[in-house]
Amino acid sequence: MTLAIIFGLGHLTTLSIFVLNITTLFGLGLGVDYSLFMVSRFREELARGRTIDDAVTITVATAGRAVTFSGLTVSIGLLGLTFFRINMLHSVGYGGILVAVLAMLAAITLLPATLAIIGTRINAFPVRIPHLWKREEASSATTAYATSGLVEHHGFWYRLSHIVMRYPVQVLIPVFLLLITLGLPFLGVRFSAPDASILPVDVPSRAAFDLLARRFNDRETTPVLIAIQTQGDVLSADNIRKLYAYVQRIQADPRVARIDSIVSADPRFTLDQYELLYTHPQLIADPYLSALVNASVAGNTMEMLVISKYGMLDQRSQALVQAIRNTLPGSGITILVDGGTAGDIDYVNSLYTDFPKAVLIVALTTYLVLLLLFRSLVLPLKAILMNTLSILASYGALVVIFQNGFLHQVLGFTPLGFVEASSPILLFFALFGLSMDYEVFLLSRVQEAFWQTGDNTRAVALGLQRSGGIITSAALIVIVVSASFATADVILVKALGLGMALAVLLDATFVRALLVPATMRLLGNLNWWLPFAGVQRHPPALAEYMGEGESEIDTAQATEDELLKDANVGGKQ
Repeated sequence: MTLAIIFGLGHLTTLSIFVLNITTLFGLGLGVDYSLFMVSRFREELARGRTIDDAVTITVATAGRAVTFSGLTVSIGLLGLTFFRINMLHSVGYGGILVAVLAMLAAITLLPATLAIIGTRINAFPVRIPHLWKREEASSATTAYATSGLVEHHGFWYRLSHIVMRYPVQVLIPVFLLLITLGLPFLGVRFSAPDASILPVDVPSRAAFDLLARRFNDRETTPVLIAIQTQGDVLSADNIRKLYAYVQRIQADPRVARIDSIVSADPRFTLDQYELLYTHPQLIADPYLSALVNASVAGNTMEMLVISKYGMLDQRSQALVQAIRNTLPGSGITILVDGGTAGDIDYVNSLYTDFPKAVLIVALTTYLVLLLLFRSLVLPLKAILMNTLSILASYGALVVIFQNGFLHQVLGFTPLGFVEASSPILLFFALFGLSMDYEVFLLSRVQEAFWQTGDNTRAVALGLQRSGGIITSAALIVIVVSASFATADVILVKALGLGMALAVLLDATFVRALLVPATMRLLGNLNWWLPFAGVQRHPPALAEYMGEGESEIDTAQATEDELLKDANVGGKQ
C-alpha cells in the first residue's frame, strides 16, 4: 500500500529512488515486529483463560497501546530526515513515515479483527523446536505460573533476568565500555560525497571512470571551476590587472598544477602584454587564444579553471578550494567556486548544518511522546541515551568497513577512503526510530509489571522475561532483511543495510537484554519519577485489566515473588 501511495506522490513531486529501499526495509521490519508483539500478547491472554473477545480487548489495550506509541516514535525518528534540503534524505523520510504509520494502523485495526476471527486456532499446528540442552524440571508452582503466560518457565530469559538483577554493576560497566569501544573508530571519520567508484565495476560509467583513471591524469577531468564577475567589461585594462594579480596569487599555491584562464594562457606573457593584447580582442591573431577568450568570457563574467595536483576527493584539493574561496580577488570583483571538490565540500556542510537542528527536534519530540507513554521524566531520557550508544557503535563499523576497507573483498566493493556523508544521517534517524521500537516493547511490559507489583526490581525482571523473546525474534527478522541490503551493488545501500543490521544486533542483545535492565535496576524507583501533582499513573483504558485500586496480586504473581526471593534478587528498591 505504501508503494502505491509513493507512486502517486511521485506524480506530484520528485522523490529519490532510495525511497523504495527504505520502504521495503521498514515495511517488512515493522510489519512483522508489530504483528509478533500483538499476536504474542493475544496468545498470552488466551493462556490465562481469557475469552477470545477479552483477549482481543486486552491485547489492543496493552500491546496495541505500545504499538501505537512505537509507531509514533519511529515516525518521529524518520521525520528528522524531512528537515534536510537534500532530496534523497527527505524523500526517504516521507517514505519511512508512510510505512511506519500504515504498519501501526494495520496492527491495531486489521490484525485484532483477524485475531478475533481466528481465535484459539492461533495455536494450531505448533512448531516443536528441540532444546539444545537439558532443561531443568520446574516446580509445580513455577509450572502454574508459566502456564498463566506471565513468565516463560526456567528458560533463558528467566535466568538472564535474574543474573542482571543480581549483578547490575558487573553487567552495565563492561557492556557500556564495549559499545563505546566499538564506536571509537568514528573519531577518525572523514565525510565526503562519492564519485563513480561507488558503482559496480561492470557498469559502463564505472568502467569508463576506471579506464580514464588508469590511462590519463584524472585530475584534468575534475578541475576547480571559478566564476568571476567584474565591474564593467572583463577585458578592460583595470580588470585585467586585478585578474592577473589574483591568478598569480593562486598559482603560487603549491597544490596548484595549472590554471587555465585568459591571463595565464601563456607563461611567457607579462601583464603589459596581456593588457595590450586585450585592448582590441577582435584583432587577436592566435587561434587558441581567440578561442579561449570566446569560450571563457561573456561581458562581465569570466570562467577560470584551476587544476589541482591531487584527486577530486583528496583532502589537499579540498584545502585548496577553501584557500581559493578565502583569497580576495580585488575590489569590484566577486568569485563563486564550483567543481567536484567544491560541490563535495558544500554537500557535506549542508548536511551537517541541518543535522543538529533535526536531531534536537526529534529528541525533544520523542521525549515528550515517551513521557506520555511511561509517565516518567527519567525513562524517556534513558531511552534516548541507550539508543545513541547502539547507533554510535554502528558508526564505528561504517568507518572500519567503508572508510578503512575491512572485509571489502568479502562484501564486494572498492574501499572509499571516507564515509559517504549521508550514511550516518540516514542510519541515525532510521535506527533511532527502530531502536525506540524495541525500547517501547520492553518498557511497556516493565511498566505493566510495576503497576502490578509496585516493585522496580521485580518489574524489570518480569518485563525482560515477557518481552525478551519477542524483541529477539523481531530483531532477527530486521537483521535478515537489513543484511540482504548489504548485498546491493551501490555502496550507499550496502552501508545502510549493513549498518542497520549491526546496530539492531547490538541493540537487541547488549542494549535491550543487558544494558537497559541493569540501568533500570540501579536507578530503582527513580525510573518512575514524575513530580507533577494530579497525573494519573495508570491509563483509564487499562485500569480494569491492571486491577487498579485492588491490593491483591494474582496467585501466579505471588509465585514469582517467591522465586525472586529464592534467587536473592533483593527486595524492593
